[in-house]
Amino acid sequence: QVQPVQSGGGLVQAGGSLRLSCATSGRTSSRYAMTWFRQAPGKEREFVAAISWSVGSTDYADSVKGRFTISRDNAKNTVYLQMDNLKPEDTAVYYCKTGSRVVGPYDDWGQGTQVTVSS
Repeated sequence: QVQPVQSGGGLVQAGGSLRLSCATSGRTSSRYAMTWFRQAPGKEREFVAAISWSVGSTDYADSVKGRFTISRDNAKNTVYLQMDNLKPEDTAVYYCKTGSRVVGPYDDWGQGTQVTVSS
């Protein structure tokens, strides 16, 4: 089992930036694709970004493309989500998980971190 532990997040004004981190443990934790989701109050959880474990190919939701960047440091078993030009509609609890954007029953999820963007 790989247990992701998240850090980062907080309160920022519109147009600002934040970086989220997701550190995983376990001998093979760097060999997982990793994905970020978010859930705003009263809304469904939605895909944000994903990165493969091997060549580091990335995938983004249209709503964040050009503003968010997902990256990973396999030596540190950590995945990052750099969020620039934040908008109030980005306000949500952000979660990282192992695996692709397809949610499966054996995925390991981080504890979630609040991101609040004020207008």
